[in-house]
Amino acid sequence: MNNNELITKLKTIISPYVQDEQAFNNLSEDTDFVKDLKINSANLVDIILDIEDEFDIRLENEDMEKMLDVKAAINIINTKLSV
Repeated sequence: MNNNELITKLKTIISPYVQDEQAFNNLSEDTDFVKDLKINSANLVDIILDIEDEFDIRLENEDMEKMLDVKAAINIINTKLSV
């Protein structure tokens, strides 16, 4: 799965939690979930659970702590999918 496909799936997952629509419309690998999209920490947990379900992967605590932006999410998902 390439990065564009991952970003498309991530957009679907995070869209219900986004508080800044303009930042969401300009989403890129550099987009920060909290700073740019204004997603709160409780919703970030929901997103992580949704990512686990969508990609059929298991994220560890250290993965969750690093998953603060789109680029980190893509890297972690790709790592988990390649195992």
